[in-house]
Amino acid sequence: MLFQQIAQNKRRTIYVMIAFFLLVILIGAAIGYVFFNSSLAGILMAAVIGIFYMFSMLSRSTDIVMGMNNAVEVKQESDFPELWHIIEDMALVGKIPMPRVFTIDDESPNAFATGRDPEHSAVAVTQGLLTRLNREELEGVIAHEVSHIRNYDIRLQTTALALVSVISILVNIGYNSFWWGGGRKRDNESNGGWLILVLSIVVLIVGPLAASLAQMALSRNREFLADASGVELTRNPQGLISALEKISNSEPLKSADPSSSSLYISNPFKDSSWTHLFDTHPSTEERIKRLKKM
Repeated sequence: MLFQQIAQNKRRTIYVMIAFFLLVILIGAAIGYVFFNSSLAGILMAAVIGIFYMFSMLSRSTDIVMGMNNAVEVKQESDFPELWHIIEDMALVGKIPMPRVFTIDDESPNAFATGRDPEHSAVAVTQGLLTRLNREELEGVIAHEVSHIRNYDIRLQTTALALVSVISILVNIGYNSFWWGGGRKRDNESNGGWLILVLSIVVLIVGPLAASLAQMALSRNREFLADASGVELTRNPQGLISALEKISNSEPLKSADPSSSSLYISNPFKDSSWTHLFDTHPSTEERIKRLKKM
């Protein structure tokens, strides 16, 4: 069951990341065609912006994400000894270097991991997580986050966050070019050319929405994988099951940044949308159902 789930989620992740890169190229081509009279120029612009922004995000991802979520680094073991020891133990079992430790001053229980690789990773937990969860439950949550690090989900999520930002930048460039008088000359546009023009504009409009949906789908897949991998570390699914129940029944997080909400173990905003299409996380019920089968 565990290894089948891991293999299935890895395949889905590859598909979603391919879709992400294709979307960036498609939006770049649309901008180039509509505003610069050259699809190739738009693709090259998208590639340059994408590479630059992704390099910037990956090189400073931990500090950027922790700053966005008002997290404060724990510099020494004596400040939070139980948390420090649990992270140290789970990192040892998971065979990764000890991550940096951060806390967030918020009473809602939640946690996330970030970084570009296991050697440059970090785990953040809220004060609510420390006060409301017992040691068994806290171990389950930390094992889940360590699994994100061990499985390189943190790099994947950072890449996805960078690609969403790149798509937003590209679309803004397109809109600004439109309002400031940019755009291709259409005096002799053929019928086929007008069709491509309309399709390009549609791509610019729906591109950001498609990118957000892809990011959410990616997040949901990786949460299932981290749940399974976390239980592999603790050999105790009940700890994570109980923790997820407490976290899902808590109040929304006040300190969370919307753009990094997919990093958390559970949706920090507790949205009750009419459709699961826009959920950043799989339902708690489905996660618990899978954990009980392990």
